[in-house]
Amino acid sequence: MTKPSQIVLFGLVPAFALAQSQNTGTIVQPIGSGAPVYISGKVAMEDSSPVPQGVTIQRICGGISKTVAYTDTGGRFSFQWGEKNMLVTDVTDAGAAPTPKSTSPGFGASQNAGGSSAFASDPFGNKMTDCILRASIAGYRSDVINLFNRKESDSPDIGLIVLHRIAGVEGSSVSVTSMMAPGDAKKAFERGQQSVQKNKLPDAAKDFEKAVGVYPKYAEAWMNLGKVRVQLGSVPAAREAFQKAIDADPKLVPPFIEMGLLAAKDANWPQAGQFLDQALKLDAVDYPSAWYTDAVAHYNLKEYDAAEKSAREAVRLDAKHANPRSDYLLGLVLAEKKDYAGAAAELTTYIKLAPNAPDLKQVQDQLNQLEKLKP
Repeated sequence: MTKPSQIVLFGLVPAFALAQSQNTGTIVQPIGSGAPVYISGKVAMEDSSPVPQGVTIQRICGGISKTVAYTDTGGRFSFQWGEKNMLVTDVTDAGAAPTPKSTSPGFGASQNAGGSSAFASDPFGNKMTDCILRASIAGYRSDVINLFNRKESDSPDIGLIVLHRIAGVEGSSVSVTSMMAPGDAKKAFERGQQSVQKNKLPDAAKDFEKAVGVYPKYAEAWMNLGKVRVQLGSVPAAREAFQKAIDADPKLVPPFIEMGLLAAKDANWPQAGQFLDQALKLDAVDYPSAWYTDAVAHYNLKEYDAAEKSAREAVRLDAKHANPRSDYLLGLVLAEKKDYAGAAAELTTYIKLAPNAPDLKQVQDQLNQLEKLKP
């Protein structure tokens, strides 16, 4: 069987559906026919500890997740329903992951990298049908608030969202350093978040730079500054910001993932594996896409045992099969380990899950090769 020389990354897979609301059959009138509708609430920790600043509030409609607000220093949040420019896609939002494509003659040719905007319009307009709200922090499970029966006349306060710690998760997506930041730094940080929500990225960068200028150990501000710099095309400066976040709080997971993804885009597989391995050591639960990219890194390093472990975790955590290329990657790893029957089974699964994939003929050819090699 022809060996693939390398797996590269391209494009973005569809976002993982983070939750599904129940279909009750209730008929809800469209929101937004009159005055603007506002929603507010509060986040609390199950153990009564202080709520970290900047917990993400996500609205999920029909399985599509959208960041609509962040908590303030008291755990409170509010937003206007249907307001545009409020979608932020990142590694903590929906588990989006790059996907692999092999480059050797036996496994097809590489394609140019694709991408998707970090900001998108709301496909559901102003309707609350089939929508829920949840808080999002890695390492915690969130209660959900169902919005299916809300009306314009209802109180904007949706109540309390409680976060429950997941056992065995050492890292966090929110840094404890935020609790120690002085008031001026927190205000600059909050302004930066508001600018991100409005897609005013240069303003956001200035706000986050002010926050870390006031408080250099502000890990979350460094993290957000790095993400904004990536969007602005300043990748070296983004790496510097992510490293500052890691230095300020070594248990903050997202900057390790961001550094790993940037390294993977450059095909710097040793560095990608190093950062992603650390991220997954801190939190093996909340970042399915990190397992996938970690598997890509170890595959290209010819570390097939590590690649198999990560690929299997990527498949296991992707219950909705949002990234069927995890199965394809696992098949390639098993082929390298001469488990041809297992490899054929994974490629068969990929073909079943992605019958319209652009590389379908290539994968079918690989499957035919594997069938001949099976004992």
